[in-house]
Amino acid sequence: MKQTPYPAPLFTLPASDGKVYSLDELKGTWVVLYVYPKDETPGCTIEACSFRDAHTEILKRRAVLLGLSMDDEKSHKAFESKHNLPFPLLSDATGDIIKKYDAWGKKIFGKEGILRRTYIINPSGEVVKVYGRVTPLGHGQQVIDELDTLQR
Repeated sequence: MKQTPYPAPLFTLPASDGKVYSLDELKGTWVVLYVYPKDETPGCTIEACSFRDAHTEILKRRAVLLGLSMDDEKSHKAFESKHNLPFPLLSDATGDIIKKYDAWGKKIFGKEGILRRTYIINPSGEVVKVYGRVTPLGHGQQVIDELDTLQR
């Protein structure tokens, strides 16, 4: 992983709420971007629900929360609806953005795929924190605590 801080790779991607999100348009705002392997898998559901439960506190810290995977918007919408997720899920169908964020690589048993990672991006557009090994349960609170530290 790269040494922080570094410029966050730009993206413009469709989301579960029908909007298109651009990192460039979010400059001036804290962004929490969490990359996860697949909608409706056990670990990803636990992580999404952890962020759901932490969402109000993340907003209080003037941060935007975005999920990102290769699932399409239809899958994201169903996942979002089933688990009452109050934040958008971005769709990177080609995996290009996921790769630019270094969230693609060897997984268990040598198979390649999406690595569960979370990035905190400051209002200047720099990645200031990377969680390279994410434990899904309680990760939302971990991010809240880090935002508190970074915003002091």
